[in-house]
Amino acid sequence: MANLPVIPETITVHLGAANNSGAENLQVSFPDYIKNVASSEVYPTWPENALRANIFAQISFALNRIYTEYYPSRGYSFDITNDTSVDQSFVKGRNIFDTINTIVDEIFNDYLVRRGFVEPLFAQYCNGTTTTCNGLSQWGSVDLAENGFSDLQIIYNYYGNDVDVIRNAPVQSINASVPLRPLRLGSTGNQVFFVQIRLNRISANYPSIPKIPNPRGFFDIATEDAVREFQRIFYLTVDGIVGKSTWYKIMYIFNGVKKLNELDSEGLTLEEVQNQYPGQLQAGDTGDYVRIIQYMLAWIGQYENEVPQPAIDGIFGPETENSVRAFQKLYDLPETGVIDEATYARMYDVYYGIIRSLPDDLFQNTARPYPGIVLSQGIQNEYVTYLQEYLNFIAQSLPEIPEVPVTGVFGPETTEAVRAFQRALGLEETGYVNASTWFEITDVYESIKAGDFVKTGQFPGVTLEE
Repeated sequence: MANLPVIPETITVHLGAANNSGAENLQVSFPDYIKNVASSEVYPTWPENALRANIFAQISFALNRIYTEYYPSRGYSFDITNDTSVDQSFVKGRNIFDTINTIVDEIFNDYLVRRGFVEPLFAQYCNGTTTTCNGLSQWGSVDLAENGFSDLQIIYNYYGNDVDVIRNAPVQSINASVPLRPLRLGSTGNQVFFVQIRLNRISANYPSIPKIPNPRGFFDIATEDAVREFQRIFYLTVDGIVGKSTWYKIMYIFNGVKKLNELDSEGLTLEEVQNQYPGQLQAGDTGDYVRIIQYMLAWIGQYENEVPQPAIDGIFGPETENSVRAFQKLYDLPETGVIDEATYARMYDVYYGIIRSLPDDLFQNTARPYPGIVLSQGIQNEYVTYLQEYLNFIAQSLPEIPEVPVTGVFGPETTEAVRAFQRALGLEETGYVNASTWFEITDVYESIKAGDFVKTGQFPGVTLEE
């Protein structure tokens, strides 16, 4: 599911019932689809305000199907059908009426929403004669228009006064929302956050799914437990990993409990879809996420001569942009100089492949590179072992940090040691180790091991030396 709705460049229509696997899938531009639907559903001789009200409903109906991935979440490879028992009429090769052509060209990127919600309104409608429904009556809209109602007044009459029109929505290609790589313990980012929010809402209807406290976008033990119970309930492989099947099943059940594909939808709020992490990184950006990609590029550049190694300063300047472009060229990605999801996924895979292949003797006197996942309570792996060793070494010079048993299991004692380290450096006391905390821990570890003085101001009031 996208962050905010956009107008797709194209829409794929299944020319038959959803379960008719032999029916053709036809890809057309979104405006052409709406023109075909309108020419199939209404008459061009109707008053213009009635036509506009109906076309607004048709646009919103289609966008609701696309935005919620109604059919992909059910395992289908199309966006909508032409089965009028559930979707809108679409006739392959039909003629388009001039009046409808003009109106659609004007408003195809406008759609309806319920005020305070994000998803396009599921603008249900029917002809109002042979069939009736809770939404717009097509023939009723004609009567209202002939009585002087504007297009918006017609819409308010059927859908309520709390409906707004979003104007001039951006038009762009839309990719499937499913993560490019499975989400698992230690994963971080917006897609993890979306899973957490959705599982918490689903748990209101399926209370055996444990709540995930304080969703913050990294895949911790609480998230894994919730995923496992979700998988058990819905007969998926119980592995605690969110791959394609689990992702779409979560979306399918979430859409159902929220009634996002119904007129009386519970609604999606901005907080439920808003990115917690940068959707992309580009020239001019600064911060920890820039530092992370610089760090990965610097490691990749040690093994791929075509990729220049940028400074790890958290500033996305020309040097970093050039390095990104070189990486994209080397791995056959569009050379934009921008870190989008595809570039980040490929960069992570290359980086992770490198660090996993490095021999142990390379790290006799230096710290290991960031493992690429957030380490938190409950995680058990070799990087937790390294973390515990680094913290214990630092604790010899910084007594505020308690020593911990080196077990490879991230337990409460390790959490408290991490908090103590973060407190000493003035970092946010989270108790988990993301990229920034790992960088600081390994930097201090290597500085102490080399006998260097700490950086000015790094430990206020404390001097570290050999």
